[in-house]
Amino acid sequence: MSSGRNEHPAPHPDTDDDVPHDECGVFGVWAPGEEVSKLAYYGLFAIQHRGQESAGIAVSDGHRMVVFKDLGLVSQVFDEQTLSSLRGHLAVGHTRYSTTGSSTWENAQPTFRTTATGSGVALAHNGNLVNTAEMRDEIAARGLAGGSFRASTDSDLLCELMAADAADTGLEEAAMRVLPRARGAFSLVFADERTLYAARDPQGVRPLVLGRLERGWVVASETAALDIVGASMVREVEPGELIAIDENGMRSSRFANPEPKGCVFEYVYIARPDTTISGRSVHATRVEIGRRLAEEHPVEADLVIPVPESGTPAAIGYAQGSGIDYGQGLVKNSYVGRTFIQPSQTIRQLGIRLKLNPLRDVIRGKRLVVV
Repeated sequence: MSSGRNEHPAPHPDTDDDVPHDECGVFGVWAPGEEVSKLAYYGLFAIQHRGQESAGIAVSDGHRMVVFKDLGLVSQVFDEQTLSSLRGHLAVGHTRYSTTGSSTWENAQPTFRTTATGSGVALAHNGNLVNTAEMRDEIAARGLAGGSFRASTDSDLLCELMAADAADTGLEEAAMRVLPRARGAFSLVFADERTLYAARDPQGVRPLVLGRLERGWVVASETAALDIVGASMVREVEPGELIAIDENGMRSSRFANPEPKGCVFEYVYIARPDTTISGRSVHATRVEIGRRLAEEHPVEADLVIPVPESGTPAAIGYAQGSGIDYGQGLVKNSYVGRTFIQPSQTIRQLGIRLKLNPLRDVIRGKRLVVV
């Protein structure tokens, strides 16, 4: 079952749009006896910076799965009444920035499918697949979903293929069949009525971490989300690994050999500074990037200023490495969201005007390094 509005057809998923592609945030929790919808809400709130177009949570009580999603921020989509109605022992959550497909309700996640045996599959995806045309052809050849979709995401294609195979083999075996054929970046959190799953592409392009609650497990895009919900970090989900969590505990399988090739942009911009990726603090990495920049490109200047927020640690590092004074030259309006992950260049430019304003008395007449 799903809830939302503004339903209308969306374009083909293989649109080659020349715009920056950021990523989404995924969160999953398996914790019988806990209010999993609220844990998912706070987990998504912690990774809201990874996607601002839509938000959704799927919850299962072991017999029935309910999906609630809509366009907007996490705090706009969910309220206390909605969260209280989402009861169960596991949840899958998602915040979306569109890498494929348009910003419509159908493309909000988690994506949901019903298998031929009547069980549900809810899937949340962070990444971008590059062989969606091939996957769509397979779906059409097999006569699945009538060979057509109203939604237009690579996530929708993945969910359709796994749901089709799950009818015969179960979701875990279906994932082991489908995931080796997926090409590109994917950090997935998905579930049926009883089991929570997490998987990461063989390159480990996008982060995905596993955490432990007192009475359950958590998977999330960033370690900061584990901190917010009170989970302790266990380890990263490894590239090429599928994790399953149910009443029997946590088990791990390999669907591909790991070939780690993480994305440096996670350190530069996407991830929160209080997140750790591959054992490295994002904040410390950004400071070190600034120091290296000062060594490789020294300049004569009076002041180093950051473009807040993601540029702040690097600007501190540049000031430390160069010996040039550090100061605040731009004021950020904290009520404006991340402008890079807006869906069009026009909106990004308007957002920047709203977001940043110079401290003219501070910067007037000075030679500036702007990081």
